[in-house]
Amino acid sequence: MTTFEPQTITKTELVNRIADQTGQTKVVVKDILQKFLDEIIDELSQGNRLEFREFGVFEVRKRAARRAQNPRTLEKVEVPAKRVVKFKVGRTMREKICEEDSPSRPTAPANPPEPVKVPLRLTTPTAPPTRKPPPSNSPF
Repeated sequence: MTTFEPQTITKTELVNRIADQTGQTKVVVKDILQKFLDEIIDELSQGNRLEFREFGVFEVRKRAARRAQNPRTLEKVEVPAKRVVKFKVGRTMREKICEEDSPSRPTAPANPPEPVKVPLRLTTPTAPPTRKPPPSNSPF
């Protein structure tokens, strides 16, 4: 069984692919891609939410200050509050990435079988056997 090794794709590789697909020069594609990324950064730095339908949503959230512990020294450390960027995956990306790994997912049958009915036996509850505690050798 072979294992999948993910590759790192750089901006240059993306520029080359887009230039080949669109017939534009690499310089034009690189400039457009960089301006797009710069706009995302600018909008997030202003606290705005970016929504790309079917792709996903970028938003800035505030993370509260907290007290953490250094795992190596076990020293308590104060972590200040900060803003972090969160990304929520859109439907198209989720379908393409998450469900691609399991194409033969079992689905529920159209007509599920009838559940089997098992008769219950009613019994009277019995008290558990009583046990004496072991003798204690303690003077108290």
